[in-house]
Amino acid sequence: MSFTSLGYLVFLIITAFFCYKLKLKGRNIFLLAANYGFYALYGTEHLPFLLGSTLFTFFAAKLIAAFEGKKRKIYLVAALVLNLGLLFVFKYLEFFVQILQGALKAFGIDAGLSLPELILPAGISFFIFQTTGYLMDVYRKKQPPEKNFIDYALFASFFPALISGPIQRAGDMLPQYKEKQPFSYENVKAGALQFVWGAFKKMVIADPVAVFVNTTYAQPEGASGFQLATAAVFYSIQIYCDFSAYSDMAIGSAKVMGIRLPKNFDNPYFSASMQEFWRRWHISLSTWFRDYLYIPLGGNRKGKWRLYFNIIIVFLVSGLWHGAAPTFIVWGLLHGLYQVVGKMTEKYREKFRKTLGISDENKLLHTFRVVFTFILVTLAWVFFRADSVSKALSILGGMLTLPWSLASIGELGISKAQLILLTVFIIILFVSEWLQERFSLAKGINESYLPRAAVYFVLLAAIMLFGHYGAGFDPMDFVYFKF
Repeated sequence: MSFTSLGYLVFLIITAFFCYKLKLKGRNIFLLAANYGFYALYGTEHLPFLLGSTLFTFFAAKLIAAFEGKKRKIYLVAALVLNLGLLFVFKYLEFFVQILQGALKAFGIDAGLSLPELILPAGISFFIFQTTGYLMDVYRKKQPPEKNFIDYALFASFFPALISGPIQRAGDMLPQYKEKQPFSYENVKAGALQFVWGAFKKMVIADPVAVFVNTTYAQPEGASGFQLATAAVFYSIQIYCDFSAYSDMAIGSAKVMGIRLPKNFDNPYFSASMQEFWRRWHISLSTWFRDYLYIPLGGNRKGKWRLYFNIIIVFLVSGLWHGAAPTFIVWGLLHGLYQVVGKMTEKYREKFRKTLGISDENKLLHTFRVVFTFILVTLAWVFFRADSVSKALSILGGMLTLPWSLASIGELGISKAQLILLTVFIIILFVSEWLQERFSLAKGINESYLPRAAVYFVLLAAIMLFGHYGAGFDPMDFVYFKF
């Protein structure tokens, strides 16, 4: 059930109504049924995997908490292997079998390895990471093992965030299932506005942009340098608007029900460095890798070369988390290299800046850093989007094809009028986010009736008039559904 469908709105309203109407125990049982009913719409065959991971980690956490010392660690490792093993089987086993088969063929051995076709359960990368984080927190004694299975199952399956996050922490979510949230008009207002804003980003910007991006990436060989560069920039905008739209709509949905989900995006394209970008982009995943992989590897506590190694490993795993394909691995490694090179050159860049007498607060310097960071991110997105590493390299090389001419706009697959309209909406998006970052725009809108009504009118009118449902893509699919 897509967030952009009328059916989802009806489902959300009914669920929110009963969440407020029922007493705590009844609310939790009803909400759990709603979670599993929602998930069943993506395929009833996936339900056993969600339930299985939930049951397993619920009891595994109790076992981990019951012991100290070596046994505690053994039970943790066993639980992590089994829980993450479920993700490995569905998402990575075929990839590694193909690598093994290729390696054996290089030595003249035809192993003839084959696997049955496995359908990736919806949201498995998210709920497995969520329950894995819970196991780690219990092991570290940051979180006591949950006693109430219904509450824990709610944490593992909360429907707005189940398919594509944000990835939640037990310490933030479990207390919310243990108390009844009274109806709050303020929560409903704030949640509804965030939901509509997300729908605007998805339907009015991300989906129309996707038509051009998909067309160009499908046949990059015949595209001009200008068209390829435009497609790369447009994909940066598409994936941000698409994924942050899902997060906005998930957080807004939860807020309507009186439940708080963690912030997942913080205007990442305003970042002035790659380090800052990853503090603003997919925050719930970035902090997950920081807390459960980077810090256990040693973080920055074991010397600079170990630090660089840890960074590369984290971003390599991040690439693999997105998909078992060479393109995602290269994307992750490229971001890891960005971070390492940034740290290696930091003191030299600072020395050069001071030699020139330029203040670190210089606005022109800050603007340059933001633009440069966006360019680096955009170049990496080419690998993320391309079908293969060779095609990504071909696209990057093709961008250098000169001359760049505005006359090639006619080759973009969209009309000049559509391009102008898209540009206007993109400007509105970034101006709004700039205002939000500096003046808490959303809070001001929610506090006053007339501005709120005007914003709703403009956003809903744009969705109804310009929301895109054209051929070439499915408007029901968010990009991160496949991860």
